Amino acid sequence: MTVLRQKVDVLTNQSQEIYKLLKKNLISKEYANYQFMQKSQIPTMHFQRSLPRLPIPALDLTCKRYLAAQKPLLIDEAYIKTESNVEQFINTSGKHLQELLKNYDRLNKHSSYISEFWSDSYLRDRKPIPINYNPILVVHKDERPAYNNQLIRSANMIISSLRFYKSLKADILEPEVYHLNPKKSDTERFRNICSKLPPAISWYGAYLFKAYPLDMSQYPNLFNTTRIPEIDKDRLIHNPAGKHITVQYKGHFYAFRVLTNNNDIIPAKQILARLKYILEDPIPKCEFPIGILTTLERNKWASLRHELESNGNDQCLKYIDSALFNVCLDSEDLGEDPYGIVRNFLHGDGENRWFDKSFSLQISKDGQAAVNFEHAWGDGVAVLRYIQDVYTDSRENPFISPDTDPYDDNISNVIRLDVHLNDKIKSSIQEAKNEYKSTCKSLDIDYLIFNRIGKNVCKKQAVSPDAIMQLGFQVGYYRMTGKFVPTYESCSTAAFKHGRTETVRPCTNATKAFVLAVTSKNKPPVSELKYLISECSKGHNQLTREAAMGQGFDRHLFALKKFAEKTNMACNIFEDPAYAMLNHIILSTSTLNSPAIFAGGFGPVVKNGLGVGYIIKDDELGVLVTSYPPYHRGSDFIDSLRGTFDELVSLLQKY
Repeated sequence: MTVLRQKVDVLTNQSQEIYKLLKKNLISKEYANYQFMQKSQIPTMHFQRSLPRLPIPALDLTCKRYLAAQKPLLIDEAYIKTESNVEQFINTSGKHLQELLKNYDRLNKHSSYISEFWSDSYLRDRKPIPINYNPILVVHKDERPAYNNQLIRSANMIISSLRFYKSLKADILEPEVYHLNPKKSDTERFRNICSKLPPAISWYGAYLFKAYPLDMSQYPNLFNTTRIPEIDKDRLIHNPAGKHITVQYKGHFYAFRVLTNNNDIIPAKQILARLKYILEDPIPKCEFPIGILTTLERNKWASLRHELESNGNDQCLKYIDSALFNVCLDSEDLGEDPYGIVRNFLHGDGENRWFDKSFSLQISKDGQAAVNFEHAWGDGVAVLRYIQDVYTDSRENPFISPDTDPYDDNISNVIRLDVHLNDKIKSSIQEAKNEYKSTCKSLDIDYLIFNRIGKNVCKKQAVSPDAIMQLGFQVGYYRMTGKFVPTYESCSTAAFKHGRTETVRPCTNATKAFVLAVTSKNKPPVSELKYLISECSKGHNQLTREAAMGQGFDRHLFALKKFAEKTNMACNIFEDPAYAMLNHIILSTSTLNSPAIFAGGFGPVVKNGLGVGYIIKDDELGVLVTSYPPYHRGSDFIDSLRGTFDELVSLLQKY
């Protein structure tokens, strides 16, 4: 066994060799159980080569869908003008831009036509990334109180994160697959057949089972990845050589290795000891925490980062940038109040955060846990998979218990990163604290938990639960303001190679008809209202299918606009005020459902907008709303939603 272990050590970086050894059970069970979270029969990236490419929609269909989204928002005169602009665009510049986009797509078959443009849009935006861009996913606490001790929970979640990372690197993490009929495809037979198919045709084999493998190209960027601020456009760096994590506590940065030279996870007792050492460090709270600088406008932060580097902090920043991931150990007890929990993890005071990291694992003093992630490198689908796997693994396979004794024979392996600051940087840190405090104070966070409706009620009435949620948002907003506004629902296009997201536009002619009917003084009979609800559900399902299949219009027009800018081509469709209006998103909505998730949230994308994160459970729904009063008050929207969902469930259950 000693000889075999030496062989494994040599091959640790060669994922295919590890995969073969694991499959043949040539690695000790004890070793594999600690080092790897999963042992998938199908290699993690098995389907990547044969994934279909994101289609470029037909120009006329995109324009038709664009006009359909504009119709409920524009008065007749404005719509006629927009319609004329679109017709002219189809017959003139649109054709040329479509050909440019198709040529670009043909030359970049390794990716998708939207990937570069979409990442670029994140990296070029100069707004601060916390609240504006970085979302959070909050997981449930452990049902065993003793395991919610900050030291125990953070150690277990770090170990599970490393087991996830090792499984990903070894190509033995279960591939992400959407099973249309899990009883028929989520089976050993499916795995046996697909694992034996050559990667070049593996997707087609899964398709015959009505199972759809999803793109996993973003997953490697979960780890060792950081966004670096630069003037005008930031950049992403990925340093796979990093074998350490960074930990923030009381505003200070610490770093310690979690992987050996052979890429083995260090013993659990050592990880526990190193975290304990940090939590027991008697050093006072950091007066000038550099993490607050990641809350700044990006050009300002870029200048200050260069100042930091030139002031002798280059090595310190390299530790942060190259870390596998960042851990924020907070000093506050958050209790069970969703408001306080979300506010702390979404923004906090910024002093114990590094928002530029691909993701930070955040754990409060009383064991509440969340992930806050930077958005340029990837989307919520990859982060959701990571956090739900880590949440489950850390609960079901904890390597640290309340009885575990920490042990490390060389605690000096924990490094506190000493930062050298001149007066200019100190002054900038103080200014950033004040500025960020003002921003956070201006943000309202409100929530609704409604237990009269959920998936079960909707399915019984043969309507889409997501459609009912979105319909509720339309009715609720109209009741609050008397207006119909641009609405965004995020939809993943991970069914395609390097797919990112597409937009579903939930404000439709059908939803407008129902809103006007249900809010009128002379309401139609219940049967007519239920018919209108059914039509809204059908329409929403169609829009969702189109978006998921790469047939939405938003990303297509976005790419065409980028080519128009590149070639200095004037396009009346993009110069039309209606186009800018449609992309000034008032209702920004998103959902990521999982039994692991307690709450998810993000900030409004515009000052006069609402950020709406929601979860639909079997017999309950939850809505989290962020807003900037006095533009909007999320509490008013929540009050309106409460009455709206009451009425919707009453309508659905009648007759």
